[in-house]
Amino acid sequence: MSPTRTSELVVPLAAQLLVGFAVGVVYFKALRRTGMRLTARKGWLEPVALTASRIGVAVALFATAARIGAVALLVTLVGFLIARSVAVYRSRRTG
Repeated sequence: MSPTRTSELVVPLAAQLLVGFAVGVVYFKALRRTGMRLTARKGWLEPVALTASRIGVAVALFATAARIGAVALLVTLVGFLIARSVAVYRSRRTG
């Protein structure tokens, strides 16, 4: 495989990984905020809006990745799952 061909594959996949990670970070921050708002019993509108928007963004992200191809979908999912691992780690550290 030539260097040009390799970079043609690696650069878009790295971008997909970063996009999956970035959306995952935002998703799990919104999930944490939703949980905090629900447990504080400070209304229902914000938690519902956060839930609908984070699910909508995740569906759009994965649908777009699926249209690109199976490898892009897998790499996006890996980035999203790395963000999940970071969120779980931070949550356990802060209590």
